[in-house]
Amino acid sequence: QVQLVESGGGLVQPGGSLRLSCAASGFTFDDYAIGWFRQAPGKEREGVSCISSTDGSTYYADSVKGRFTISRDNARNTVYLQMNTLKPEDTAVYYCATATHSSCEGADFGSWGQGTQVTVSS
Repeated sequence: QVQLVESGGGLVQPGGSLRLSCAASGFTFDDYAIGWFRQAPGKEREGVSCISSTDGSTYYADSVKGRFTISRDNARNTVYLQMNTLKPEDTAVYYCATATHSSCEGADFGSWGQGTQVTVSS
């Protein structure tokens, strides 16, 4: 079955960096776009970034543009989210999810990981 496992979260000071990983199995990884989402306490889940499987097109929420970078390694069935210049408002549980097709545009996301906690605090 489809499985997504996030890792790489933790506690970091403002201005610091973390790299999240999303390891996928149980489906043809190359055929699907993958997205990163986050949910902070008391807030709705929001989309952070997405990467397509066809041409590697990437998309970012305005709040993370210029600070976060998404990438994928199809040989390792893994998607990464490099997060730099972290801010306290980036604190959230971060989830990866598979899109229902190869493109991020108009995608629905069907399978989700369990999430990894990112806390940005001094």
